[in-house]
Amino acid sequence: MSELTHLNERGEARMVDVSDKDTTSRTAIAEGFVTMAPETLALIEKGAAKKGDVLATARIAGIMAAKRTHDLIPLCHPLPIAKATVDFAISKDPAGVHVTAEVKVTGKTGVEMEALTAVSVACLTIYDMLKAADKAMRFDGIRLVEKVGGRSGHYRADASSK
Repeated sequence: MSELTHLNERGEARMVDVSDKDTTSRTAIAEGFVTMAPETLALIEKGAAKKGDVLATARIAGIMAAKRTHDLIPLCHPLPIAKATVDFAISKDPAGVHVTAEVKVTGKTGVEMEALTAVSVACLTIYDMLKAADKAMRFDGIRLVEKVGGRSGHYRADASSK
């Protein structure tokens, strides 16, 4: 494991200086899963949630979160995001929604935190939209799936580590 870059020689938090890094194309993909009761999943599928279109709202919330990550995570750089998508796949067994986010930038630092933030906020929004029907929902497996670009190169999560 490499040294922690967000700490100075005295162990104090600092924002990493990326001014000397090359500007490159960078992409990150993250995922997560919202587990819920089958009856709750049926509300999404039928469009019957009292608060409205669950997945449309979660998609917009996730995209907005990716764009605002630097406001939420203290040492993240503000980035000129070129692409942010949030997609969903319905699962019957187990009952729930698989959430995937992809974020792209041409810049001096990566977008892993933006992709992870997008997934996390999309999951939270699904919960918020459906909590009246199912307070027992939970989030699992929020993780970085893949990142491309930058000095550290390409990373792809092991499929068996879900």
